[in-house]
Amino acid sequence: MSVSPEHIVIVGAGAAGLMAARELALAGRRATVMEARTRCGGRIHPLPVEEFGYPAAGGAEFVHGEAPVTRGLLREAGLSLQEIEGEQWSFDGTGLSREERDDPHEAELQALLRNLKDDLPVAEFLRRHFAGEDYAPMRHSIERMVEGYDAADPERASTLALAEEWMDGGHAPQARIDGGYGALIDFLAADCRRRGVTIHLGCMVTGVEEHGHMPAVRCTGGDVHGCDRVILTVPLPLLREIALPASARAKLAAADDIGFGNVIKILLRFAKPWWRERQQDLAGMTFLLSDQRIPVWWTQYPREHAVLTGWFGGPGTVELNSLDRQGLIEAGLGSLAAVFGLSHGDVARQLVAAEAINWAHDPFARGAYSWATPRTRAAQAVLARADGMVLYAGEALYRGPDIGTVEAALASGRETAAMILRE
Repeated sequence: MSVSPEHIVIVGAGAAGLMAARELALAGRRATVMEARTRCGGRIHPLPVEEFGYPAAGGAEFVHGEAPVTRGLLREAGLSLQEIEGEQWSFDGTGLSREERDDPHEAELQALLRNLKDDLPVAEFLRRHFAGEDYAPMRHSIERMVEGYDAADPERASTLALAEEWMDGGHAPQARIDGGYGALIDFLAADCRRRGVTIHLGCMVTGVEEHGHMPAVRCTGGDVHGCDRVILTVPLPLLREIALPASARAKLAAADDIGFGNVIKILLRFAKPWWRERQQDLAGMTFLLSDQRIPVWWTQYPREHAVLTGWFGGPGTVELNSLDRQGLIEAGLGSLAAVFGLSHGDVARQLVAAEAINWAHDPFARGAYSWATPRTRAAQAVLARADGMVLYAGEALYRGPDIGTVEAALASGRETAAMILRE
């Protein structure tokens, strides 16, 4: 086993890992990336163009808000963004209607959020300030957003962390990358390799050991890679499965104060956009919300692809844990049939391609993304310290307003590399 000076091993070739590797390579450091999957990208998961007719996404799909790091990289890569357009519709159990975004209690909510000083869980905030029956629709809307959009548990999720979302009415600007996030990962991986970064795919890290005062990364099969520092960028549930030196393990205990949620995503491609033909008003529909088993759907509007994407996020996804891929596809078809007043068979007969991913079942993710509790900011401060031979990076470590996003992963990877370079 040889040890090279200024050598950093990065565990995970997702957005955070590739970004950290690129920043280190730009500064002349030697970086090696170890990735358990046989592809780069992690929870960015492109699906075959030939199946869906465009670069569909089984994982991350939207660019949320300002996302300055993401947008800067897209400019470098020559990739463009398309802002999300269109209308939001909802199904109340009897019919479809355009969703009204104005709530009569919105001003009251905004005033409370502006003056909120002490953090508390969302559910407790709602019980304390909006307990009456008149507030029931607003409570339902907020809880649905916390569970579905943030994949979080309202009984644990931080009100302060989500306040910025709500101050925007829960509808921050969103966009898609032309070519999908996969095109951005391809750019990052290629740039890393061009700058001398070694990327080992199919290499699952089982532990970090101390050899004298230096770390060494052990992979399945017994390979050991010596280095100067290690950056762990894997999802939170997997961090707990990597054997670590005592000092790194003690720091990792803080991760218990960061939430981690799950998402089920279902993509259904049909022979034609039958929902537009069935109801002409839906020609401009982007999002469709309901209380069906798969509660959220979206189109690729304004593009004409005959694809509907189903989404189910948060604690409730455990109810579908027993379903395999085909079972999830059937659940999606059943939900659409109920919303549009069709039989399951009517919808299924028009299906030409399908995919379903329960991210809790993915062995290299064990869920979708992180969310903040009232104790998360303190936990992130502990995990982000530059002390020791093992550092942490990833969307869960990002201390800005967009924890859980690709932007968060990219920014965290860049900041962790910068900490090493400042030493």
